[in-house]
Amino acid sequence: MSPMLPVISSGVVQEAFRHRSRRSADVEVYTPVSDTVAHMSNAIDLGGLSAPQPARQLAPQGDWAGTAGTSLPLQGRRILVTRSVSQATDFRLGLEVQGATVLEMAALEIVPPSTWEPLDQAIAQLATFDWLILTSANGVQFFMERLQAQGKDARALAGVKIAVVGRKTAASLQQWGLSPDFIPPNYIADALVETFPRTESSSPESSHPESSHPESPSLDRLDGLCCLFPRVESGGREVLVQALTEKGAGIVEVPAYQSRCPQVAEAEVLMTIAQRAIDVITFASSKTVDHFWEILGRSPLPPCSFRDWPSALRDVKIASIGPQTSQTCQRRFGRVDLEAREYTLEGLTQSIVEFYRSV
Repeated sequence: MSPMLPVISSGVVQEAFRHRSRRSADVEVYTPVSDTVAHMSNAIDLGGLSAPQPARQLAPQGDWAGTAGTSLPLQGRRILVTRSVSQATDFRLGLEVQGATVLEMAALEIVPPSTWEPLDQAIAQLATFDWLILTSANGVQFFMERLQAQGKDARALAGVKIAVVGRKTAASLQQWGLSPDFIPPNYIADALVETFPRTESSSPESSHPESSHPESPSLDRLDGLCCLFPRVESGGREVLVQALTEKGAGIVEVPAYQSRCPQVAEAEVLMTIAQRAIDVITFASSKTVDHFWEILGRSPLPPCSFRDWPSALRDVKIASIGPQTSQTCQRRFGRVDLEAREYTLEGLTQSIVEFYRSV
């Protein structure tokens, strides 16, 4: 007879994972998984059996030391993430897996638009559109939630093709039971303009939306196409609308959400920056750069040896997700130290890892 396996109660699991993070004010500093394993080993009652020991011990500052003198590439690095709170989780975890200690300072708040009327009107006339263009996970979420609020569901889009920018946007769409008809080969709006198809989704040569490349069949002119573009209410780039309009397409822009600068700066993060204890600050959009700069501008500099915030940031690496964000970093900070080769959060993580492997 096989030995009976020990039963672990839900209370024990909750107790183990309660140790996963420590919170001070509104700032969360996360420690690697090995710390959770250590606490779980102490919490589990195995009825006389010895508890398994964690394979790795937690090093100071949340660093994860390996065996035989090896270490993770971001061990000992403190990285500040400036995405909105609701969007930072996957990025944070990706950095932690590489050994980083991650601090969060949201430089972006995502809220509903000032009015739903334009979007509601567009939803009522969905059958008149050829394409729905979605360039962010925020656009997907707010559009689909408003569609439901109007008593409709994904079936209302049965006759409308959907174009998205980026894998994250596509993944958000798929959570609603929909698949995009077109994803440009590069994950920026400019690439969507350059490769936007007229009949690509029905082409027999294309069995998957990401098989579309610049050499795929597409028309320079898009006359007669009517496109619905739910987007951020203000502050977004105009290149997509302008370029598609120049090609002859009709673009109906409607505000689906608004992004704004948070009013409150986390005092602990500001102190950490002033103490030069941050190695990298990451930016995933131009707005996060501008808002971060705005937050610093209205925040008193904590007691330190620097005369102003730019001086305190002098040795911090500025990491950007892509070319447009890099331009804003250059304008605000006068430099960009790292830029993702693939314009995704995974690409940004990889660029940070590669940078520290090379130093």
